[in-house]
Amino acid sequence: QVQLVESGGGSVQSGGSLRLSCAASGYSSSSYCMGWFRQAPGKEREGVAGLGPGGNTFYADSVKGRFTISRDNAKSTLYLQMDSLKPEDTATYYCAARGGCLWGQVFRAVSSYVYWGQGTQVTVSS
Repeated sequence: QVQLVESGGGSVQSGGSLRLSCAASGYSSSSYCMGWFRQAPGKEREGVAGLGPGGNTFYADSVKGRFTISRDNAKSTLYLQMDSLKPEDTATYYCAARGGCLWGQVFRAVSSYVYWGQGTQVTVSS
């Protein structure tokens, strides 16, 4: 059973930085795609960044140049480095994973992911 546990959320002022972590267990990183999603109150969950087993990435246009997704396979941990944070980045951030991911693939859609963490809150004040 795949388990994902996020941490690293918190409150920060506009322009600040946070690094989210997602500790994963019960899967083989060589065949899994991972992603970060966020959901603000009253809005749909949206993709922020994704990472495939071959290193392919995607970023939402709104975070390109500010956020960086990475993975430490030895620690089975996914990261999201968030810099130059803005108030509109305020949301609950979720880590997600799916298996059967081929080399060169990466998935953007919420519906493409099977396993989800419980979420961690990020609040950016102006």
